Amino acid sequence: MAQQDGPERVRQGQDHLTSTTEQGRFCVARCTCGWRGPARRARSQARADAEGHAAEL
Repeated sequence: MAQQDGPERVRQGQDHLTSTTEQGRFCVARCTCGWRGPARRARSQARADAEGHAAEL
């Protein structure tokens, strides 16, 4: 079963919620806006991708 980090508010007042999902050996960051980051082997890198997405808003 895949582990998930629960939704986190990217910025207060925004509807963007990010989460990470493990798919086999990889971890993917996703946002409620439909954005999806690249598959990463390190959870920390997937989280950094989500933070980078938030910075673009």
